[in-house]
Amino acid sequence: MEDDPARLYRLDGVAHIAGVINEEVSTEITLFYRYILSDASGACGGSRAWSWMTDTFRTCRWLDVAYQLGLPVDGRYVSGCLSEFHIYIEGGRPAWVWFEELLGVVPSPSQVQKYAVNCSWFQETFGECPEGADEDTVRRYARAYIMMLLGTQLFADKSGNRVQIRWLPFVARLEEMGTYSWGSAALAWLYRCMCRVANRNVIKLAGPLQLLQSWIFWRFPRFRPAGFETFSWPLASRWSGYIPSSSEKGPRVQTWKLWIDRLQDREFTWMPYSSPDVLQVVHPEVLEPRHMVLWRSVTSLIYFAVIEWHQVDRVLPQFGGVQPRPQAALNIDFLMLKNGRGGDR
Repeated sequence: MEDDPARLYRLDGVAHIAGVINEEVSTEITLFYRYILSDASGACGGSRAWSWMTDTFRTCRWLDVAYQLGLPVDGRYVSGCLSEFHIYIEGGRPAWVWFEELLGVVPSPSQVQKYAVNCSWFQETFGECPEGADEDTVRRYARAYIMMLLGTQLFADKSGNRVQIRWLPFVARLEEMGTYSWGSAALAWLYRCMCRVANRNVIKLAGPLQLLQSWIFWRFPRFRPAGFETFSWPLASRWSGYIPSSSEKGPRVQTWKLWIDRLQDREFTWMPYSSPDVLQVVHPEVLEPRHMVLWRSVTSLIYFAVIEWHQVDRVLPQFGGVQPRPQAALNIDFLMLKNGRGGDR
């Protein structure tokens, strides 16, 4: 394929081809071939199924986030400023003043990297809430725990050891935490991270990897570890006892490549959540119509400066539907320039 400016767009080594994809054969499994499953994350192999042309493939959707992690996909979008809270937020404070007000302590300069704090500091300072602690102390520990959960699990960067202070406005009002669309934000961040790792020069995948790993195990039975037949809620907890193999990586990679090359359509489970065994452990709120109707929505996913597209019209069999010829893919090249790395300005 030639780099025709009318057809091809490249930004920082990541390509989004909105027009060309409509003329070519499906490439769901194409990139499943370069980034094989990493034992460190147990999820990098899933990026190989990613179609970097349209931000789509047989991948995690809203219904997967709801079932796998139990996160809400409706509510307020997760966005805002990254550090200058006193300028852009009503009632906000200068970053480190607010940090001390909400958590009761400020890390030493050696524990701070610009507007991120080492995760080790959080663990040492808020590792265990004192017995008999008063309400204010409990709330401080709760804020610290939530910030660690957001910064190292749902929205982890490639370092995996820093917690951004962008979460201060959210933990300032703990009672409002449940009003945000955390599932949409996590999915947006996963999509963006998979776009980045589709670049041959990028070797490490970030994002909510526990979601991607669980999705692989649920949807591709061949890649599923033996055992783990007991279901619990949320569904991703099914693999909580999974320990990756410690055998030599080389032969294992070759085996996975061979399996991937031989994958057939019938080896992909389109509707893994329709089983009665699954439905009996699912939280009833997940199955409410007000949530389920969103799963079929073609719309935007927002996480701060990251905006991705929830293009479920390309994977209708995941909802029990018949797949017609997809509509032309939306070109979101200009959105890929926005990543928040430049701060609030």
